[in-house]
Amino acid sequence: FFLMPWESVIGLEVHVQLRTDSKIFSGASTAFGAKPNVQACEVDIALPGVLPVMNRMATLMAVRFGLATGATVNRLSVFARKNYFYPDLPKGYQISQYELPIVAGGQIEINAHNSRKNIGITRAHLEEDAGKLLHQELEGRSGIDLNRAGIPLLEVVSEPDLRSPAEAIAYLKKLHTLVRYLEICDGNMQEGSFRCDANVSVRPAGEPNLGTRCELKNLNSFRFIEKGLQFEINRQIQLIEDGGQVAQETRLYDPVADLTRPMRGKEDAHDYRYFPDPDLPPLVVDDELLAAARSTLPELPDARCHRFSSTYQVTQKDAELLTSDRELADYFEQTATACGDSRSAANWITGEWMGSLNRDGLRFEESRVTPQMLGDLIAKINNNSISGKIAKEVFDGMWNGEGNASEIIAARNL
Repeated sequence: FFLMPWESVIGLEVHVQLRTDSKIFSGASTAFGAKPNVQACEVDIALPGVLPVMNRMATLMAVRFGLATGATVNRLSVFARKNYFYPDLPKGYQISQYELPIVAGGQIEINAHNSRKNIGITRAHLEEDAGKLLHQELEGRSGIDLNRAGIPLLEVVSEPDLRSPAEAIAYLKKLHTLVRYLEICDGNMQEGSFRCDANVSVRPAGEPNLGTRCELKNLNSFRFIEKGLQFEINRQIQLIEDGGQVAQETRLYDPVADLTRPMRGKEDAHDYRYFPDPDLPPLVVDDELLAAARSTLPELPDARCHRFSSTYQVTQKDAELLTSDRELADYFEQTATACGDSRSAANWITGEWMGSLNRDGLRFEESRVTPQMLGDLIAKINNNSISGKIAKEVFDGMWNGEGNASEIIAARNL
């Protein structure tokens, strides 16, 4: 008796919070951490008679994403009302895009299982976020915070091209890197700036038809996404092998118990009764806006990675790590320029420097060791002013704010 080989099929919907100063349809602030409901204006709370006005910067950011992924930027797109009723949705509908989104198509290349694969993007559309329900702060009751209502989102919907949790994580990390390179999202998953819903189904290997899918909602860390996907895949396989049927539903992942629980029946598009929003005209991407988006595109992660491995002669693994964050890549290039030794710069950054950041829980910009300081230290090793062992002592001194390499060497008589 041989168990039937199964194949998982995963499609991801990623909500990318755009880095605008004001909301997508109002002038209210998008700053994180304010007291509940102090950043919710008349438009956000849907007072009678108010009208939405589109945020031009949100449009520009969506276009930049479309250009970076090789997608079609629709010069005319339409906003629709997505109707559903929930306490944190004051209007009783969400303004989103459906039939004609601002971005259509595109792809992201991932490296998973030591092979490269292109993951198709179905669409990326603009929409507003809903508010947030607060349960823990109020004993026995729930509160509603509408500060998030109207926050601009770009929802990036992948094709069902992912075949394992590992591929899903590779795709998410690549997308996470891209939106931060483009400076359209800060990528802070703890604050909800980068959230993921996953559609998961299983089918016998070689079967062309898709199985019944379940949706996992609001996964907010790479680790929990991977664990949630793996549990759900195993649950569906076990259910089918035991003679049951997978129900189309929305489920929540419980990271403490490491399992998924049913939340509600999964809606289809017709359940939301989409129709064009009569308060918003079609969104037009004119030549000026398209040119502005194209002119501000940075060197993209894949291109920078290729340049690092060819120009700076670092390993492919180091090139991928060094280009995983735009600030990290900038730090490396400045250090390599300062010392003239790119390989040593890569070794020190991926070793001592990043190790010290992780140990102290610091962000890149919080390091006291500037690229010029690290480059100067590496240069002193290379001209035999100090040994590698002494260099580590000097680095620790620089990290603790004692000065640059020359000052520490003189002070300690090294």
